[in-house]
Amino acid sequence: MAVDAPEDVATGVCERVLDLIGGRAEAVASATVGTSSLTRFANSRIHQNVTEDLRSVRLAVAVGGGRMARASTTRTDADGLAVLVERALAAAALRPEDPDFPGFAPAAPVPSVSHWDDGTAEATPAARAAVVAGFVAAGEGLEAAGYCSTSAVTRALVSSTGLRVVERSTEAQVDGVHRALVGGPHPADGYAQATSIRLADLDGASCGGVAAAKARSGLDPVALPPGAYEVVLEPKAVAAVLAFPALYGFNGKAHAEGTSFVRVGEAQWDPAVDIWDDATDPRALGVGFDAEGTPRSRYPLVEAGVSAGLTHDRRSARLAGAAPTGHSLGTESFGGCPTHLFLGSGSAPPADLMAGVTRGLLVTDFWYNRILDPKTQVVTGLTRNGLYLVEDGRVAGPVQNLRYTQAVVGAFGPGRVMALGADAQLVGDGEFAIMHVPSVRLQAWQFTGNAQG
Repeated sequence: MAVDAPEDVATGVCERVLDLIGGRAEAVASATVGTSSLTRFANSRIHQNVTEDLRSVRLAVAVGGGRMARASTTRTDADGLAVLVERALAAAALRPEDPDFPGFAPAAPVPSVSHWDDGTAEATPAARAAVVAGFVAAGEGLEAAGYCSTSAVTRALVSSTGLRVVERSTEAQVDGVHRALVGGPHPADGYAQATSIRLADLDGASCGGVAAAKARSGLDPVALPPGAYEVVLEPKAVAAVLAFPALYGFNGKAHAEGTSFVRVGEAQWDPAVDIWDDATDPRALGVGFDAEGTPRSRYPLVEAGVSAGLTHDRRSARLAGAAPTGHSLGTESFGGCPTHLFLGSGSAPPADLMAGVTRGLLVTDFWYNRILDPKTQVVTGLTRNGLYLVEDGRVAGPVQNLRYTQAVVGAFGPGRVMALGADAQLVGDGEFAIMHVPSVRLQAWQFTGNAQG
């Protein structure tokens, strides 16, 4: 029995939705079809293998006067789609007229993006288990925990304005820790991860070796007093803190509301800093259009330290008198955000980043990160999975975890970036985006307490 291709399934669902609407409204229908699989391990053993079939539909409709409403469902049968359409139309009828409604995206060429790998799409539990086995074995007896995941997703979007686009993408990730168990309250954890379009790119043994080395080197950490320390932030830590200027700073809606730090045209960053967003880059994992169907391309945000751009969905672009930039998240309540962020890398090998540090800290990761003030970009959080004292250019020993409270953009400001690493890699921040970032050496990072306060 022939099975329809995911591309045909996704576009077919969207077209059925538009047929059900008929001439009652302008509409944009988008569908996601695919699979998401996870092999999870703890206590150095696999304890979970799951695969989820992904099917979802999102619908935006607009009736006279810009009365727009959205609805979504995971039901793609005839009854489910009919309910979706009637729900969206009923909601739109209750909305007031909106003079700022920007209209739906017109038909336009969308860049063809090849972020697909057949091997990843067809990955078996055994293939993921092989990556996990390499990670665990590299610990040579340490306790390991984490996961290896694969996904293969097709996204289609069809609109009454003539848009008809479909693309697919795959993603594979290994993410885990090794733990060296010791007496007392401070077990030593070490972390590593790798992310790619291709499962075959993931070297479980290499990641596990990095995590194990960090764990073993983290035994008997010393306590350091709070204060400003020169730091070398590894890619995971860099991605964790850059999520905040991405969410709350480059966001065009936040800028219009006066809560963004961005002053376009001003040198707010160190001259070494270049930041851009590009879902179409071969190193990224995205597709060539956003949730509204606007085409995506490389979009500059910081150029040689100068804040250069703001990201917009269609509504924030209209209010700003600008063009939409392809950064819709599918809801006007938040505005347009960069979700495929790149930080330009440097030429220094990771070890060389520490060479000029007289006394500072090497930071593997930050977590429990919370923004305190979007306007100043003051963020607080904790270190984890490997924090080390650096003296005279070399790692001197492990340090107990610390709390930080730091203005992120200020830490990357003029004269503050001492060096950028040559080790840029894809990193998922766990909640928001996939970024491509290197390690960074910064002049100062403010630590304000230990892990308890």
